[in-house]
Amino acid sequence: MSDQTASAAGGRLNQQITNAIVRRRKRFLGRGPTRAQAFYRDNVVVVLMEDSLTDGERRLAEDGGSEAVLGMRLRYEKLMRPEFVDAVEELTASRVEAFLSCNHMSPDLAADLFVLDRPVVARAEPPRA
Repeated sequence: MSDQTASAAGGRLNQQITNAIVRRRKRFLGRGPTRAQAFYRDNVVVVLMEDSLTDGERRLAEDGGSEAVLGMRLRYEKLMRPEFVDAVEELTASRVEAFLSCNHMSPDLAADLFVLDRPVVARAEPPRA
């Protein structure tokens, strides 16, 4: 278990997961969502993102190409999957058994769901000085 994992708990772990997924999306797609949050319960981690489409994807969807955008996003997610899984495994000290991802055009939402091999262990936050 890394020092980063050992010190993360609750809200701090949620923020670390959010940051990791958003950074990877931005690096891969050229931009990330404008709002994102992660949360977990038992062995499930969810990352919910708003305003995640690129300008080009948004324009294509507005011109009747929503299905094309969803198809492209599905292909992107297959390519990004290993990086997302690695980040969540590192931060939770668990193995990802399943990764699911979906997008919604209007409103512009995306969600990544990770099913882990065991519940996320909530560790106490260190006291603030």
